[in-house]
Amino acid sequence: MEKRAVDVVVISDVHLGTYGCQAKKLAAYLKSITPSILILNGDIFDAWQFSKRYFPASHMNVLKEIINHISNGIRVFYITGNHDETLRRYSALNAGNLVLTDKLVLEIDNKMTWIFHGDVFDNTTKGWAKTLAKLGSSGYGALILLNRSINAVLKFFGKERVSLSKSVMEGVNKAVTKINDFETTAAEIAIEKHYDYVICGHIHKPQKRVISNENGSVTYLNSGDWVEHCTALEYYKKEWKLFEFEESAFPELKVEKEKPVPNVITDEISYHISSLAG
Repeated sequence: MEKRAVDVVVISDVHLGTYGCQAKKLAAYLKSITPSILILNGDIFDAWQFSKRYFPASHMNVLKEIINHISNGIRVFYITGNHDETLRRYSALNAGNLVLTDKLVLEIDNKMTWIFHGDVFDNTTKGWAKTLAKLGSSGYGALILLNRSINAVLKFFGKERVSLSKSVMEGVNKAVTKINDFETTAAEIAIEKHYDYVICGHIHKPQKRVISNENGSVTYLNSGDWVEHCTALEYYKKEWKLFEFEESAFPELKVEKEKPVPNVITDEISYHISSLAG
C-alpha cells in the first residue's frame, strides 16, 4: 500500500492493554501514513485496566509503528489523558522527536489550534466519581468481549452486526455531555482565547462542527477512539478532516486470535508551523 502524506494526524483513546482496543486496525492505519506531526491525544495506554497478563503482539505493533515514526524524524506529541494520567508527573518531557505534555497549541497556516484530552471538563473523573468510572470502565471492557461473540453468531447467520457497547457508550456520553456541557464548554473557552480550532478526545465521539456564541465562533473537533469508531483527525490541503477506518481499504488486514506477549512496557506547549500545506 502506498503511504499517504498528511501534515498533522491526531488520534486518541486507543486504550492499549485492554480487550476493546482495535490495535490491528490502528497499526495498519499508522503504517499507511507519513505525517509531518503525529499527536497522541490521551488514553493511548489504559492504566485503569492494565494487566501484565494481557498485552498482545498487535498492541506492541502499535508502539512499534509510533517508534518508527519517531525514528523517521516525525515529530510526535503525547498529550496525557485520564486513563494514562500517571504520565502527567513527567509533563514537559522533551526527548528528541517525542514531546510529552498536557495540552498543546499549534499554529498552522496562520490558524491557532488548541489541543487537549478533555477530561478536565468531566466531573466523572474526579473524587468518588472517578472510582465509579474505573469500575464502569472494566464493565465496558467485558461488554466489548460479549458484543464480539454476539456479532460472530450474527455473522454466521448472515445478520447485520450490532453494537451494544456503542449504545451504552453513547448513552453515557449523552449524560456526561448534558451534565458537563463538554463540547460547548471547550468551545466557549477556545473562543475566549481567540483560537480557530479546539481538538479533544475523551468522550469517544468523533466530531467536527462549528460552535458559535455572542463572542465569536470556533471549529470543535473530536478525534473519536480506537475501540468503537476507529477514527482520526487529519490536517492536509489546509483543512481538518475526519478519517474513518474501513477494512475494505486495508486488504492486508487479517483478523487472528491475539496472543499475549511479555509486558515491556501539563504544561502547555506552543508549536508553530508555517504553511504546512504549501
